[in-house]
Order: sequence, then structure tokens, then C-alpha cells
Amino acid sequence: MVVHGVTHFERLFRQAASLDIDKADVRRLSDYVHRKLHDMLVVGVAHAKANGRDVIEAWDLPVTKGLQERLHEFRHLGVAVGLQPVLENLARLPPLELAPSAELEAQLPELVGALTIAVAKTFKVLDPELKNPQSEHWDRLEQLLDVLW
Repeated sequence: MVVHGVTHFERLFRQAASLDIDKADVRRLSDYVHRKLHDMLVVGVAHAKANGRDVIEAWDLPVTKGLQERLHEFRHLGVAVGLQPVLENLARLPPLELAPSAELEAQLPELVGALTIAVAKTFKVLDPELKNPQSEHWDRLEQLLDVLW
């Protein structure tokens, strides 16, 4: 399954955390996840520059143990995220000083998938009974993850 539309993100959220989200949630999720991916790439720029490189490599990104586990979980789900939508969303954010390597660029969709699963699972940690996140849930989740990420 390739994640590129509302229905696919809804399915991924349901598989990852038994949560139902609507079109507005998908838009908010996509915006948030892509901002976080951009933040990771900004850190990657600093690491690459500190090591005298002119491209960002995968090992330059701040991938925690938890996010690494979400990457494995995303791969296990057999879901694919299209590269083109990821690049289009990143293009809407401030430009980076360095570009990702071809290898890292190919991994960006999986990072989007892993971040999506992390968001879904965090909702369930905050409220195990939650079925359909509302605006107040999204606000608290973003505040929490902004502290951590």
C-alpha cells in the first residue's frame, strides 16, 4: 500500500494505534510530520557541516532509539510513502543549507512513516481510550512532542 492520500493515512493511523482520523486531521498530521522531518534535516545540516561534508547523510539525523523502532514497525506494516509528496511538502518549508544525499533522500518517506506512527502511538499513551483525536488532543500532542523533538 502506498500512502499518498487521506484514505491511506487514515488506514496507517488505524493500523498503528486504532485511531480514526478525518481529512482535517490528515492535513494537520502531514504538516506536523513534515515540520518535524525538516527539523531533523536542520540538525543533519549542522552535523554534516561539522564533519566537513557538503551533503546530509542518514547518520547525521537525530534518530532516537524510539524512532528507530518506529522505522522498523513502519517497514513491518508493508506501507510505502511516496517520495514526491514528501519532497513537495519539504519544498514549502525554509530551504536547507545542504541537500540530503541520494541515499538519505530515498529514506525520507520511511522517516515520514515512522514519525506518523510515533504521533499515533503518542496519542494512545496520552489517552489509551482515545478513538478520534480532537483539536485539544492535537494541541497537547504537538506541545509534548515539540518539547521532546
